[in-house]
Amino acid sequence: MEQRREFIRRLAVLGAAAPVASAVRGPRALESAPPLHHAAGPDDRPPVAPAPPAEGREAWVRLVVKLADPVLTNLAAGTLHARMPVELSATATAERKEYAHLEAVGRLLAGIAPWLELGEERSAEGAQRARLAALARDGLRRATDPSSPDFLNFTKGRQPLVDAAFLAHALVRAPQELLGKLDAATRRNLAEALRSTRAIQPAISNWLLFSAMVEAGLCLMDEPWDRLRVDYAVRQHQQWYKGDGVYGDGPTLHMDYYNSFVIHPMLLDVLRVTSRKTDEWKAIEGEAVTRARRYAAIQERFVSPEGTFPPIGRSLAYRCGAFQLLGQMALRHELPEGVRPAQVRGAMSAVIDRTMNAPGTFDSQGWLTVGFAGHQPRIGESYISSGSAYLCAVGFLPLGLSAQDPFWSGPSEAWTAKALWEGADLPTDHALG
Repeated sequence: MEQRREFIRRLAVLGAAAPVASAVRGPRALESAPPLHHAAGPDDRPPVAPAPPAEGREAWVRLVVKLADPVLTNLAAGTLHARMPVELSATATAERKEYAHLEAVGRLLAGIAPWLELGEERSAEGAQRARLAALARDGLRRATDPSSPDFLNFTKGRQPLVDAAFLAHALVRAPQELLGKLDAATRRNLAEALRSTRAIQPAISNWLLFSAMVEAGLCLMDEPWDRLRVDYAVRQHQQWYKGDGVYGDGPTLHMDYYNSFVIHPMLLDVLRVTSRKTDEWKAIEGEAVTRARRYAAIQERFVSPEGTFPPIGRSLAYRCGAFQLLGQMALRHELPEGVRPAQVRGAMSAVIDRTMNAPGTFDSQGWLTVGFAGHQPRIGESYISSGSAYLCAVGFLPLGLSAQDPFWSGPSEAWTAKALWEGADLPTDHALG
C-alpha cells in the first residue's frame, strides 16, 4: 500500500492525471484472457510456388532452438550466472552486467512463448518444443527462488522493471505451458517477483507499459492487480498518439522501432488480458487494434527486396525484434487488408536471415553477441548488453501458429517492396484516418 501511495504521489509531481483505482482480484488466471489469435480469414490468392527453404518453418525453428538452448539449459540447471558470458556494448557501463540475466530470460521467453504454447506433438519440432518448455518451467523455479544461485535480479536498479514486464508478457502469451504447469511454490515466488518491481518508478515514456504489463501478468495469475498502473499507461498513450498508427515515446515522436519493440505489442496484450475483468478500456482496445494494423502495414513495406530495413533510431541491437508487431498481427490473424500471411512470412524470413545468420551473431559457445547484422559492439547504446540483445526472439512470434495455418502452408508470395521493385502493379498506400 505504501508503494502504491508513493507511485501516485510521484505521478502527481510529474503532472500525471489519472484516476485512482483500487486493486482488484479477478477470476481464475487461465480463464481470464481472450484467445491470443482469432480465426483465419480466407486466402484466395492463386498459388505461386511452394515456400523456399529459407521461408520454411524448419529454418525458424532451428534458429529459435539455437537461441534458447544455452539460456534455458543453464537456467534450469542453476548455472546461468556461472556460464553465461555478458558482453557489453562499446559504451555500456559495468552495472549492466547485473541486469543481463533477467534480460536474456524475460526477452527470450517473450518471443518463444506462443510457440511453446502449442504444446507437445508427435514430431521432431514437437519434441524440441516440449523439451524447451520443460526447461523454461524448471528455469522459472530457479529464477524466482531466493535461495537459488540463479535467483534473478528483480529489484536492484531500475532496469528490472523492464524485463519483469517482458517475463510477464511471456506468461500472457503462454498461459498454459509457462504458467498453468508451474508448481504452487514457483507460482507464489513468481508473483512475488513481479510484485517486487512495483517499487521501481517508471519513466514517463513507453516505460509506463512495463508497469502495466506487470499488472496484466498478475491479473492473469489471479493475483490482486492495480488498475491505476494500467489505466495511466493506457490513457497516456492515447494522449501520445501522433497519427497514422504511430505513438510518441512519451510526448515526443521518435523515429525508431519502439512502436514495435514495446508500445503496440504490450498495449494490445495488456488490453486483451484485462478485458475479461473490466470493460473500462473496451473502446480503446478496438482503436488500438486499428492503429496496430496500420503500423503493421507500414512495417511490411519497410522490408526491402533484399530483406534489409532502415537502421534508424536506437536499440538496433535487437535485430529482427524490430518486427515484433508485424509478427504479432500475423499471430492474431489481424493483418492489414491486402497484406497476406505468406507475404509476411517471406518478408520476416528475409529479415531474420539477414540479422540472425550473419557471421558473428553467435559466439563459439552459441551465445548471442551484440550487433545488428553480425558482431557490432559499437551499434549498442549504453544500456545494451548481450543479455538485452535477446529481444530479437520477439521476431519469431508467428511460430505460435500451427504448421497448417496459411501463414506457413500458403504458397510463397513477394512482399510489397519486393513485388513493386520487380514491376508488379499494386494499389497505392493510404494513411489511417
